[in-house]
Amino acid sequence: LSGYKAARVVVKINALTDAELIHALLRTAQAGTKVDLIVRGACMLPPGLPGVSDNIVVRSVVGRFLEHSRVCYFRWAEATESDPGEALFLSSADWMSRNMFRRIEVAWPVQDARLRQRVIDEALQPYLHDTMDAWQLGPDGRSVRVDGSGGLSAQQALMRRYSE
Repeated sequence: LSGYKAARVVVKINALTDAELIHALLRTAQAGTKVDLIVRGACMLPPGLPGVSDNIVVRSVVGRFLEHSRVCYFRWAEATESDPGEALFLSSADWMSRNMFRRIEVAWPVQDARLRQRVIDEALQPYLHDTMDAWQLGPDGRSVRVDGSGGLSAQQALMRRYSE
């Protein structure tokens, strides 16, 4: 993800049902930003609609473990000495109206570049490339299993990494 290619948003959450956040993501995609959503459960945003959400991909990775990591990555420019060109936030909240307005939730930036890269490498990249446990949401609201020929399971890869 790092290294400027173009504006990008990657969000990993368990649910996306809040209308205001969905509209913000749609506006972002319509402005030309590539949006990747890794949403384990409910997602009310229809991806891949021409002219509406064609810059948005929604995938769900359902493996052995129930995960609760919530990560938001934003890239807007090439890194310079004074501007990293990207930001990464961790959060306690799924993007649901009840979490935005009726609960106390928190989101915080990961400012250390080394830690930010670790979160990208461990909590985002494997899930964007998972071919064993991933499903992709279509514009019709149906999820289709991602072709498993690549043989990558994000959770298995992380288990191997941490067992060494």
